[in-house]
Amino acid sequence: MERYGGQAVIEGVMMRSTRRVAVAVRNPQGEIVLRTEPLRSAIYRGAIPRIPLLRGLTMLWDALGLGVRALMWSADVALGEEEKAGPFRSAMGWVSGLLGLALGVGLFMVLPSLLVGLLPLPLSPLADSLLEGLVRLFLVVGYIWGVGFLPDIRRVFAYHGAEHKTINAYEAGAPLTVEAVQAHSTAHIRCGTSFLLTVVVISVLVLAPLGQLPLMGRAVSRILAIPLIVGLAYEGMRFSARFADRPWMRPLVGPNLAFQRLTTRPPDDGMVEVAIRALKAVMEE
Repeated sequence: MERYGGQAVIEGVMMRSTRRVAVAVRNPQGEIVLRTEPLRSAIYRGAIPRIPLLRGLTMLWDALGLGVRALMWSADVALGEEEKAGPFRSAMGWVSGLLGLALGVGLFMVLPSLLVGLLPLPLSPLADSLLEGLVRLFLVVGYIWGVGFLPDIRRVFAYHGAEHKTINAYEAGAPLTVEAVQAHSTAHIRCGTSFLLTVVVISVLVLAPLGQLPLMGRAVSRILAIPLIVGLAYEGMRFSARFADRPWMRPLVGPNLAFQRLTTRPPDDGMVEVAIRALKAVMEE
């Protein structure tokens, strides 16, 4: 069975396979506007997907740019400016993606390390790393919880729930109808929110051997460790998805699934209809 992934966008859903991406967005007139594009075969179907660690970095890097461009395209459609929403606008998407990545690295990787490094306490390497991980988790949860109060973000989170329900229905062999999809869960084991929690856990293990470094050393080491942390987290997500049906895996992925409650909301039928349209477009291609 082909594995599909997705992402919520503004008033819509993006779905992708290993070959194509489809974005379905509802415009102000209530119509669903659809766009599909091919994906780069070297990243999704060449030798790279068979190389551990490297595949996570390349796929996530491509997904970052793709996701930002899809968000910008969906914003044009949702505002009724479909004439501007032809192809995904690559240059602006990559600039926005890089700025967002830099902000995320600074806020969620470097800042927690500096805050712990400023404490006038002698800590063991493991205690230092655990405390830093707790601060990092607090910042991630606090940020997601805070933006979840914004009305526009709540709608994006509801479309996120629609995306999960639709993929869950497909993987369960259920018909892709609004009624059948609504019966499924808003949680999914391959969710990006779960990936964030996995990154926090992996960062504790990777950074623990470094111990207490000077502030500059802490900042530089956290940035340099990102590729390894991201690669290991991606492999961990693949492993959990592969054995998701095993009884011993359920308690391990339980925190990840619970964490998704922050970024998903129950969708209405119209949102589910949009998600189904995006998934069917990818399946038809």
